[in-house]
Amino acid sequence: MVEPTHRVTVRAPAKINLHLGVGGPRADGFHPLATIYQAVGLYDDVTVADAPDWSVGLTAPIDGVPLDDDNIAIRAGRALVAHHGLDLAARITIAKGIPVMGGMAGGSADAAATLLAVDRLWDLQTSDEDLLRIAGELGSDVPFALLGGTALGTGRGEVVTPIPDRSSVWWVVVLSDEGLSTPAVYRHFDVLAPDAVADPPVPQALVDALAEGYTDEVGALLHNDLWPAARDLRPDLVDVEAQLRILGPDGVLLSGSGPTLLMLYEDVEEARSAVADLTERGFRCTIAPGPVAGAHVVTYA
Repeated sequence: MVEPTHRVTVRAPAKINLHLGVGGPRADGFHPLATIYQAVGLYDDVTVADAPDWSVGLTAPIDGVPLDDDNIAIRAGRALVAHHGLDLAARITIAKGIPVMGGMAGGSADAAATLLAVDRLWDLQTSDEDLLRIAGELGSDVPFALLGGTALGTGRGEVVTPIPDRSSVWWVVVLSDEGLSTPAVYRHFDVLAPDAVADPPVPQALVDALAEGYTDEVGALLHNDLWPAARDLRPDLVDVEAQLRILGPDGVLLSGSGPTLLMLYEDVEEARSAVADLTERGFRCTIAPGPVAGAHVVTYA
């Protein structure tokens, strides 16, 4: 290890699940998944700096983000220095660009960014294998936030394998003023699907469409097993979904456990037109390209 850099900033992307196949709960309480992740261009920036104690803060106040030891970014930093047997601490500052409690894995992105930033801050030279293993112990979506691009996720989502993706698409991200609890959605899924399979199948048709870059086919194959549970818990999303489909996107999707909804477009001008239309109707929405790179350093200082 060398003397620490003054500070390091790492940028990590939001994720969406182009396909989210969910099995019945395992003995450990987790649900087996067969999912296709795609990283999209909404980002959190995480800056770490050497400090006497671990702490976390936000560049702007946001409800729903813990600022104590419950924050997954602190847990990530501590896990990495423990892996190396070191007694070090850092101040973590997060600039949020990923919706909070929106089903886009903002917390997981923060954890992945922290792992990479802390590694670079103290030149720990952690192997990729160890980073991914530690990431998987922190949360199901954290390994993918390190990788980015498009990947198949299995296990409980933490086993990630990059897959070919020749698509270049634009997502209209339609936000909700009220979050939706991921555990609550999964619990309701269990009620609605008591006979869910133990091992959800890999969506090979979608894998093939991505490899060929066929956006129309990708749009038709978007799927999320949590949709019925989210609709039950948030009936207002049913009306929102209907309004989105009227605009004629290539596909409409619930992001993860929700409540964020997504519209798929191949043409950026059509995506921008949809944003303008929805904004005029009072929706909060933005646009994001996909796929994009995973966590990466943007600033050494």
